[in-house]
Amino acid sequence: MSLQELKSACKGEWQSIAPEVRPSKQVADGAIRPFYLTRQFKYDPSDKFELVVINYADPFGKVPLVEIVIKGSMLWQGAHPIAAGAQKVDFTADEAYTVKPLATGFEDILNKVTVGYDKWETGVAQSILGKPFPPFGLAAGQIFKEYDLIYLFEDLMFWGARNVDGRGFDTEENRPTNLQIPLIRK
Repeated sequence: MSLQELKSACKGEWQSIAPEVRPSKQVADGAIRPFYLTRQFKYDPSDKFELVVINYADPFGKVPLVEIVIKGSMLWQGAHPIAAGAQKVDFTADEAYTVKPLATGFEDILNKVTVGYDKWETGVAQSILGKPFPPFGLAAGQIFKEYDLIYLFEDLMFWGARNVDGRGFDTEENRPTNLQIPLIRK
């Protein structure tokens, strides 16, 4: 499949099959903890994307904590060796990056650990684009970018599996080398 054919096949809306788990390095103490989430992804062949991630307190996705919305651009960087047809893709949140607490406990944490925001309220989103946001390890002026991959197999979209030590995909060296649970067409 050519790159143009892959982009065309990726067009549309995708979603998690079920709640997913990721290893997550906690900023405060460096410990690795499970991170439960669902994803909804929209791709437009003009290389624009929207990703909605809902994090949960539990592995069954019954207790939502926060909704994260990221909008931006994608840069296709060439073949990835994980599988024939896989492509390296850089995701840059250069249009929007919002956080909406969905639980009072998460709201309370945000009000304690962030500075320069309105008071966090459950159900109210705030932009963190270009702002310092310690819970995600973001500094002032930093635009979130991930070095990831995309692989389509039949009607499943795979991205890279998270590094087991909790490292993000924040550099080319940290680009994933394995596939994670796929998304299905919505």
